[in-house]
Amino acid sequence: MTKDQHNGGQNNKLSAVLNKDQVSDSTVSFPDETAHLAQISEKLEDAWRRAEDRIERLDKAYMDVKQYMVQNRGDIDPHEMFQNELTLKRIDNTGAFAVNICEKIAKLKDSPYFARIDFGIADSRKISKYYIGRFGFSYKHELLIFDWRAPVASMFYDCEIGPAGYDAPSGRIAGDLTRKRQFKIQNGKLEYVLESSVNIQDDVLQRELSRTSDKKMQSIIATIQKEQNQIIRNEKAETMIIQGVAGSGKTSVALHRIAYLLYRFKDRLSAQNVTILSPNKVFGDYISNVLPELGEEPIYGLSLAEIAEVQLEGIVGFEAGKDPLETDDPQWEERVRFKSTLEFVKLMDKYLQQMPARVFVPADYTFGRFTAEAEWIQKRYDAYGNDPVKQRIKKIASDILERFTTDNIQQDDLPKVRVIIKSLNGMLRCKNTLALYKDFFRQMNIARMLVMPAVKTLEWCDVYPFLYLHAAFEGLQESRGIRHLVIDEMQDYTQIQYAVMNILFKCQKTIVGDFGQCINPNNLHTLEDIQQLYTDAELIKMNKSYRSTFEIINFVGRIQNIAALEVIERHGEEPELIQCCDEQDEIARIKEKIKVFLDSENVTMGIILKTNQSARAWYDALSKDYKIHLISPETTGFANGVSITSVQMSKGLEFDEVILPTANNNTYKTDYDRSLLYIACTRAMHRLTLTYTGKLTALITGEG
Repeated sequence: MTKDQHNGGQNNKLSAVLNKDQVSDSTVSFPDETAHLAQISEKLEDAWRRAEDRIERLDKAYMDVKQYMVQNRGDIDPHEMFQNELTLKRIDNTGAFAVNICEKIAKLKDSPYFARIDFGIADSRKISKYYIGRFGFSYKHELLIFDWRAPVASMFYDCEIGPAGYDAPSGRIAGDLTRKRQFKIQNGKLEYVLESSVNIQDDVLQRELSRTSDKKMQSIIATIQKEQNQIIRNEKAETMIIQGVAGSGKTSVALHRIAYLLYRFKDRLSAQNVTILSPNKVFGDYISNVLPELGEEPIYGLSLAEIAEVQLEGIVGFEAGKDPLETDDPQWEERVRFKSTLEFVKLMDKYLQQMPARVFVPADYTFGRFTAEAEWIQKRYDAYGNDPVKQRIKKIASDILERFTTDNIQQDDLPKVRVIIKSLNGMLRCKNTLALYKDFFRQMNIARMLVMPAVKTLEWCDVYPFLYLHAAFEGLQESRGIRHLVIDEMQDYTQIQYAVMNILFKCQKTIVGDFGQCINPNNLHTLEDIQQLYTDAELIKMNKSYRSTFEIINFVGRIQNIAALEVIERHGEEPELIQCCDEQDEIARIKEKIKVFLDSENVTMGIILKTNQSARAWYDALSKDYKIHLISPETTGFANGVSITSVQMSKGLEFDEVILPTANNNTYKTDYDRSLLYIACTRAMHRLTLTYTGKLTALITGEG
């Protein structure tokens, strides 16, 4: 936030801050809003009671039908039984809908709305009030609260007082915005009201950024910024790539975009049609609350390993990926780096262009007095050029049988399709994808780049290249039910993995990440490489960081200077650098910090080590005296309190306080370590502490 913006925020009228000492001030300052909230609360209470009553009636009706069916089981004819089963299904569906409505109303009772705008359509003297909340609410056919995703609500995020407008299904609606107010309502009580003729969100944003963290990512509907709103409401982009600096809210924006699309296209898109590719289960758990909080069902998360297990079941096995920070094997590193590049994808494409002609050499197929000539088979093979090789063979077999059937005037016995397929498979030079994969490395003169740790077992870096060939040779199980794929931490996936995702998920995509936060030194690709794979994608850069205080971001600039980074001016403590005598002294100092944290109002503390192995060792040392959570690759959930983890597992998470042990020259010394240090420090929202023995890392001091 610039100085001018800050001054503008100071000019905002802070109408009331309702805490224990100032409740009466709100009533005096805004009696209209106090009265309005009371009216809405009364109507919500009535609507909630009605919904509860309806659920009870439906439950009773369901049990009555069920009891009737049990008591008269022997006397009910099949037709009546069928009708009763239909009735049960109808009541069940109606009941599920009623429960959903009741749950939404219950959430609205706690916080009905967060904003109000007054808008008059051009050439009309009427000014209408629009209260905006996370759900819409109608009472006796009157719409009292507008969903934040409704077209009219976009003006709250995009427009200032004065000429304004929004895009409705019927076209552009222009007019004048005469008022903007923002509220904080919690437990049904009005905590504050803000009114401004400029931008009231600055004050609210500062308040929200100053809060403590939580074990789940929260929705940001009350503080969505104009540039974020434009991303969220973008309906047209088939593929959207979001490059966002640490703390820019890119994942949250992507999830809110999904919530918007589910609202906008509810007739053709549901939560079951959306999936997210996330780096680990901890992160998946951390973000799992956002969509349910917005009234949508949670979306299903996937990992690359889970996808591979499904696609390769019964075909070939694979090893889990090795930790590059804990693996000292130069030849393995060379293989992994080679297979991460866009050049490797192009090499595979070159092989695949030649593969169909090389792998299948047709011969005459004869059965009794019938013959399908090799030339005819070749033409059919070429005609199915868009299909995998094995799928082509199945179609050719059907064509052969159809041809023989047409010519079978004497009603001779004809072969089964599976018999024809077996003969056609005999014309293949490579019988399976594994043989084909080995042939690829031989033909490209890179045989040394393929190392199999066991029979029919691939290294992790070979899994997706193998799947890429498997798609062309036998075919993959495409996810036709998925209509939108979110890919988070885009910088951690290789180009060949993207190529396979494009085969499996032929749908709209939101791709999110930060190439300033790469954790794998062996992934040699760039944002520009991804753009080459998605030539029609819309690229958006989010350069404004919201998570960390100005002091923390300013400190991080000494580690990794990101020229485009913009900082929200929220001030806090300067990061603390603590030099320790030895490791025992370092452990003792960190224990002191843990004790202070446990006595504070902060909710989460992250102790972040460079590697998973180091994180476990420090966990063993510190968990004897304190209740501490270890976040490892095997962990499935994120919890409040003190957590020890690695840089790898901390990505995407945030903590009120972060401690970074062993921040010395021995631990962090390379350019790659610079990225790790940057990631670890930017997990901190309010307080950052680095401890070290010996010399502080030169990545901070700038000394050679």
